[in-house]
Amino acid sequence: MNNNTKIDFIYLSEQDMIRAGVTDMAACVDTMEEVFHLLHIGDYRMAGPNNDSHGAMIMFPEESPFPTMPKPTADRRMMAMPAYLGGSFCTSGVKWYGSNIANREKGLPRSILMFTLTDPDTAAPLAYMSANLLSAYRTGAVPGVGARHLARKDSRVIGLLGPGVMGRTSVAAFMAVCPDIDTIKLKGRSENNINGFVEWASEHYPQVSVEIVDTEEAVVRGSDIVTYCASGEVGDPDKYPMVKREWVKPGAFLAMPAPCNFDAGMEAPDVRKVLDDTGLYEAWYEEVPKPAHNFIPLVGVKFMDMIHAGTLEASALEDLGAIVSGDSPGRQSDDEIIMMSVGGMPVEDVAWATVVYRKAVEQGIGVSLNLWDEPALK
Repeated sequence: MNNNTKIDFIYLSEQDMIRAGVTDMAACVDTMEEVFHLLHIGDYRMAGPNNDSHGAMIMFPEESPFPTMPKPTADRRMMAMPAYLGGSFCTSGVKWYGSNIANREKGLPRSILMFTLTDPDTAAPLAYMSANLLSAYRTGAVPGVGARHLARKDSRVIGLLGPGVMGRTSVAAFMAVCPDIDTIKLKGRSENNINGFVEWASEHYPQVSVEIVDTEEAVVRGSDIVTYCASGEVGDPDKYPMVKREWVKPGAFLAMPAPCNFDAGMEAPDVRKVLDDTGLYEAWYEEVPKPAHNFIPLVGVKFMDMIHAGTLEASALEDLGAIVSGDSPGRQSDDEIIMMSVGGMPVEDVAWATVVYRKAVEQGIGVSLNLWDEPALK
């Protein structure tokens, strides 16, 4: 029997990823839609005993006898996020996620990410790729999938808290699915961030006017689509950005991929509550201390706290995969208010990495690297 034991894979730098289409948001939204259908029918696996875990995170203590051990500074995360995805993808992989807000003092992004795409049968590497853009675009695409099914078709105004990377990619996804958008109401922390967003928006969406506002209330009031994309300290939900029912216009769609809290009015049963993937939130709820919203600042985790406090029925939560697959309804009226939690999952990275990798191979993009011709150990 002739076995070819040689294994080559490709390395894709950030520039290679751009050339291979990682920033094609319209294609990314379509890809994420397929992901949510596969999640709904169960053709996937993530980590943990329930196959729905976000990943495995390294935690650092406040005090350590080892002077070289990293401190648990703001947004300090190191985690591995593995997944397998079936359907048209049939690939597996893992994202290594490193994050430290102090990186910005060195002129680096808060997060530095890499992704390894593998053959699900042999586990051999197919590609090792820069993943900052991969992760940013798949994250932003999910609010776009939500907007495709849950926002009013005639949405014109986006309310955006946080003009960073996640804010930009979320806006790009909304623009891909809601072509009538003509206004963005923006609140940011710094003049640099705000000015950078305004320049980006004028370059990519010259038809859209950007209005700078000073409060969360002004972000929300009058907006057809609301998204909170500002990172921040986790721990006290009273300090998370707030949404109050009295601010929200009838028919608004709220997509929340970042810290957020909401008032009792938003808890009311006539506000539809959607999770991007129910299993993810159930896994998170098992993995962290309670109340879980103190540790994971997403609205979907607050929904889980409410269920366990008896103030929300589990049956009141809806699943984006079921909506995408047609097993649950999308938007049912022009006036209903819908709030969706966006958690992010490694199956999304696997999907978008697979699409970009296949295009790179097709176009001869990337550097071919050899793992071995024949393994030294068998």
